[in-house]
Amino acid sequence: MSLVTARQYQEKIFELFNEGPVALFIWSVVDGWPVEFVSDNVYELLGYSARDLTQGALSYADLIHPEDLPRVRAEVLQYLSSQAECFEQQYRLRSASGEYRWIKDFTMPDWSAQGELQRIRGYIFDQTDVQEAVETLQLAELVREHSREAIMITDPNGVILSVNPTFTQVTGYTSEEVLGARPSLLSSGYHDADFYRAMWQCLNTDGSWQGEILDRRKNGEVYPKWLSIHTAYDAQGQVFRRIAIFSDISQQKQSEELIWRQANFDTLTNLPNRQLLTLRLEQEIDRQKRSSQGLALVFMDLDGFKEVNDTLGHLVGDELLIEVGKRLESLLRTTDMVSRFSGDQFALLLTGLADQRAVERLIMKLRSAFEVPFQLSDELIYTSVSFGITFSPEDGQDPWQLLKNAEQAMFSAKTSGRGRYQFFTETMQLTAQRRMQLAKDLRRALPEQQLFLEYQPIVSLADDELSKVEALIRWQHPELGLISPAEFIPVAEEIGLISEIGDWVFRTAVAQVEAWQELVNRPFQISINTSPVQYRDDAHRIRHWLSYLRERCLSSQSISLEITEGMLMENTADIEHCLLLIRDAGMEVALDDFGTGYSSLSYLKRMDIDFLKIDRSFVHNLQRDSDDLALCEAMIVMAHRLGIRVVAEGIETAEQKALLKAAQCDYGQGYYFSRPLSAEQIGACLRRRKIH
Repeated sequence: MSLVTARQYQEKIFELFNEGPVALFIWSVVDGWPVEFVSDNVYELLGYSARDLTQGALSYADLIHPEDLPRVRAEVLQYLSSQAECFEQQYRLRSASGEYRWIKDFTMPDWSAQGELQRIRGYIFDQTDVQEAVETLQLAELVREHSREAIMITDPNGVILSVNPTFTQVTGYTSEEVLGARPSLLSSGYHDADFYRAMWQCLNTDGSWQGEILDRRKNGEVYPKWLSIHTAYDAQGQVFRRIAIFSDISQQKQSEELIWRQANFDTLTNLPNRQLLTLRLEQEIDRQKRSSQGLALVFMDLDGFKEVNDTLGHLVGDELLIEVGKRLESLLRTTDMVSRFSGDQFALLLTGLADQRAVERLIMKLRSAFEVPFQLSDELIYTSVSFGITFSPEDGQDPWQLLKNAEQAMFSAKTSGRGRYQFFTETMQLTAQRRMQLAKDLRRALPEQQLFLEYQPIVSLADDELSKVEALIRWQHPELGLISPAEFIPVAEEIGLISEIGDWVFRTAVAQVEAWQELVNRPFQISINTSPVQYRDDAHRIRHWLSYLRERCLSSQSISLEITEGMLMENTADIEHCLLLIRDAGMEVALDDFGTGYSSLSYLKRMDIDFLKIDRSFVHNLQRDSDDLALCEAMIVMAHRLGIRVVAEGIETAEQKALLKAAQCDYGQGYYFSRPLSAEQIGACLRRRKIH
């Protein structure tokens, strides 16, 4: 608000009428400031007709923005109290559309001869565009001064005209040091003429350019920045200004590199991980298609690594993995890649191969290198390695197929024994395809009742009486016929169906043993095989089984659970917890395939085992004065001393039975007594208590 003289006022009015639409308002100073007169051109200014405003529907105060009204009232009262001839104000008025317009009001009070205020005349001039332009300029300057990005403005000739404070923070140069200079002052020298030529071509064609660039600070430090350059043109379309906006992306680049490394490298060994290996494999396959040289992908697995972890601890296991990675890198060419694929599995990508014999020579070299033990802390660790090898293009040119090929070949090598290597073959592919089909079809096997149980008798060697049976699961596939559990049980474990199948086996066995006990009116027991997976859920499944037995009013000893030596080693805490529940409930436990795994004898003492089952591999060649007989006798004596009953598996001859009976073995199982039988056949045997 400003006070002007009458003469100045008249001059202002003259200017306003020349510059644009000026509306004249006359309003009374009574409450609300009702409008007494308004010029017709108010419609052009605000969109109202004169009648809209003079008939009392709207007062002048109604038009003023609610935020401005208190100030306007105060200023009017202030000037009226000073008997001013005229004064100037700026505020917002509401238009007929509801939009508020900035106006400049040159106001003249009408005083009577007696000095009384009669009315107020206001000449209203629209200043919205001017106000918005001012606000835009103010905002632009505010943004420039406080922007987190550096801003540099040059003239058409590339002379620096203006920089903001962030420019100084980023470059180290003050505005006084750069005004009048050229942007080349910041050049790092890392970009060649072609780079700048392309930049200027883009600027001259499109008016803008953006990208990553290296510049140099005042202190000489080279840093990366993200630079955007835009062009402002004058009314004739000529370059008026170039505006460069940039930010220091040093930390961002470091973070990106860190994130990239974390995503593509193994944190323990610092070797490329599975993701980077896959990417490199794709690149090498593309390169191979343009050349005649082949490549090989080798998967390798440390034999017995789990025992290192279990006996020496995970810290030593981790240290071993680190040293394995270092040894591999030292033995390969710089053009090859060593990757930690997962766990104790490593992958080697070998490129530029003249023939496959070169790979075989390298494998021999690696096998020899791993015969040298690793010295870790105070431990000397010996380890061997199993290798699986696939070639491209011979075995395929799809990265994922090659990865699967190498892994299949490696697993084949491991099943053949330690320290072996195996080339991928089409037979492995067929095996893998069959495994995939079984995985798919196994999901339908339970609901479509394709699974069934057979029962193999377990006989008392003292009197040949049928003492119990072992439940054996079978799968009658509608197209592939009878499938061995040795083939489909590992598949069920892989795809997460083993628990569901295990529950079905348990319920089926419980129903069957209940029927047999009613048939012969005496106790009888079915032994069922279990998987390690069934003991990993905090004993929930074991509790469920025990509850199911109670619901059927059956003795807990009606079912015996068979576990393997490998299970004892896998997770002692979980197994011990489950076995404690089983023991408290009175259910019996059998240790299957004894002598073939890694059991420590301390497990037999701690785990409270009821039955020990001697593996068929010790019984198959059993003869008088043989090593196998000595081993069987030792196992029987040890078990009896611990209060454990013994079952010998795989008895096929009368001589084997006689030798085991003489050694005080409690029970026998095998084809000498009977093949697995149906439930009806076992029922018949139970009636006569004998197999035959």
